Amino acid sequence: MPQPVPDLSVAELRIVKAVGDTGSVTAAATALGYSQPAVSQQIRRLETRLGMAVVERVGRRMRLTEAGRILARHATSITTALGAVAGELADLGGGRIGTVRLVGFPSASPTILPRLMRRLAASDPGLSLTYVEAEPPEAVAAVRSDRADIALTFSHPGDGTDAHGDSIRGLDARRIGAEDLLLVLPDGHARSTEDVVDLRALADDDWIAGCPRCRSHLLDSCERAGFAPRIRFETDNVAAVEQLVAQGVGVATLPRLAVASFPLVAGVITRPLASGDRRELHAVSARGAAGVPAVAIVLSHLAAAVGDMTAPGPEVAAAK
Repeated sequence: MPQPVPDLSVAELRIVKAVGDTGSVTAAATALGYSQPAVSQQIRRLETRLGMAVVERVGRRMRLTEAGRILARHATSITTALGAVAGELADLGGGRIGTVRLVGFPSASPTILPRLMRRLAASDPGLSLTYVEAEPPEAVAAVRSDRADIALTFSHPGDGTDAHGDSIRGLDARRIGAEDLLLVLPDGHARSTEDVVDLRALADDDWIAGCPRCRSHLLDSCERAGFAPRIRFETDNVAAVEQLVAQGVGVATLPRLAVASFPLVAGVITRPLASGDRRELHAVSARGAAGVPAVAIVLSHLAAAVGDMTAPGPEVAAAK
């Protein structure tokens, strides 16, 4: 006769999943906002009730046992379903309320986020939005560990080095827009008067590379254009990139959102690439999370805010 399964709490499921994701009780406690002793105590109580271990130490790391893996496998779907129940009950009561946790990449913070907040304030003032800035890998990890409801990420389609597709496996991801990659040149550069610029024309220029994903894409694009870029500087600081370009140190590519984050540095111009190179923007959430009304509302407004910021516009030169 099957043995009855002891009652399980949502907190216990989240703890087990967090330990599996991080490989550490201490890291799991930090991710969930608990103390390390509290997490250890919860695990011991759970194992006592189940009559079996859910974690085990292997070297310096903790890993889940088979029982722990079963619990972790169902944790996300259970917490998502409970969120959907809460959302439906809130809607039934006539209120569009709740808190949605968003994580987004740096250039989205001064561009997309303010427009999203304005839209929410105008149409759904009962919804609360929290925001943390993080690069796509960290943002996706936050969704997996239930520290965020939505991750705003980007990918470079056709780029063999882009791991975005692998990182979101098992999650819901929707493409909500795309932004041009712009060439950043010093005013007076030989190609500055051209409407669009072919990468091959810049094979002899020095280059300034950006974040690791942006650098990988630059290398991939230049390889397809038939040359290896001579990279002199690497920085993910947009202002530093523009200042270096203005001083004639090299040329660079930047996403349209990064260029739109603040006025161009004097002595810098941007031009479209002849290849029409773009990067795609995605909203990533746990499976079924879009069924939670508050999350669905934010996803809709997020797509609209992205559309506001990524429509093609005229290329500009900085004021002298």
